[in-house]
Amino acid sequence: MNDVFANLPVTVFEAMSQLARDNNAINLGQGFPDAPGPEDIRRAAADAVMNGYNQYPSMMGIPELRQAIATHYAHWHHLALDPMTEVMVTSGGTEALTSSILAVVEPGDEVVVFQPVYDSYLPIIRQAGGIPRLVRLEPPHWRLTEEALRKVFNRKTRAVLFNNPLNPAAVVYPREDLELLARFCQEFDTIAICDEVWEHVIYDGREHIPLLTIPGMRDRTIKVGSAGKIFGLTGWKIGFVCAAPPLLRVAAKVHQFLTFTTAPNLQVAVAYGLGKSDDYFLDMRKELARSRDRLTKGLTSLGFPVLPSQGTYFLTVDLSPLGLNETDEAFCRRIVTEHKVAAIPVSAFYEEDPVTTVVRFCFSKNDATIDAALERLAHAIHR
Repeated sequence: MNDVFANLPVTVFEAMSQLARDNNAINLGQGFPDAPGPEDIRRAAADAVMNGYNQYPSMMGIPELRQAIATHYAHWHHLALDPMTEVMVTSGGTEALTSSILAVVEPGDEVVVFQPVYDSYLPIIRQAGGIPRLVRLEPPHWRLTEEALRKVFNRKTRAVLFNNPLNPAAVVYPREDLELLARFCQEFDTIAICDEVWEHVIYDGREHIPLLTIPGMRDRTIKVGSAGKIFGLTGWKIGFVCAAPPLLRVAAKVHQFLTFTTAPNLQVAVAYGLGKSDDYFLDMRKELARSRDRLTKGLTSLGFPVLPSQGTYFLTVDLSPLGLNETDEAFCRRIVTEHKVAAIPVSAFYEEDPVTTVVRFCFSKNDATIDAALERLAHAIHR
């Protein structure tokens, strides 16, 4: 039996979602929208099932989707990609990350990872034989610092795994932080695996800057994207890997023996979606920002200290000023049982020295869901 996986606990997302089901609670824990997703994109998928090709597609992804990905990133990020040698389609962002990690990391390699860290990263690094080197990020700004990077980067540092925008902290990293990380990658000959699945889910006029576009990073960066996050279709599991040919070729060999390929009708629909006008993506951001502001205003009026949310489906609350004398995990367990609202403790995203005062709420919900949750939370911090 593989001890890397046999000894893992059930993820906090599954545990809190189960508590939400057990308590008939409103689930503001797991990150998925209430809405079914854009109708025209869903119709494109349905049409492709009925009138299109439903046998094995190319392992690398159907040509029209790979071209659409390259065209999309050229438009939004001024990033020139060869769709045939630098773009691959995977069965979701997690598989894209897994293929990338297993392609790059060999036994004994060190991998820099930032806490709070998405739950799949560390098990896959260890499955590859890698050794995680953890960097602790802290509220309220969650920024990278030269001092923290200097403590973990060394000549054994094979890769760094970087999530931007950052889930759960809802930070969109500025160019200053990206240039700092790029400098360390170049100094120590390190490959950057960039989890950028939230790249379109950003607010208030912010710009997402792929690390791949920072000078000196073009040949040492693997960029991971996700149609599920871009279009609010989280169950579709269509991921993208973009990298220079030497990196992509190795990731493709791993992908070949993980999932091999991905549903062709969904690929057709995503190719259509990526070609939508700028207004679609900007309106999506505005609508999500409106939901963010609705939940922020409601929580603030109830006395919750809300931290700024720059991107993702999430906002966070720092409980430390409230004097509740309970950890974030205890708070989340209490509100799901007593107030019937599920949230996620951010301490669950740390393996060591956790921040234990921050709670994550998902706002990609309709107004009625948000308002009902706020009504239930009215007395959650007044005991």
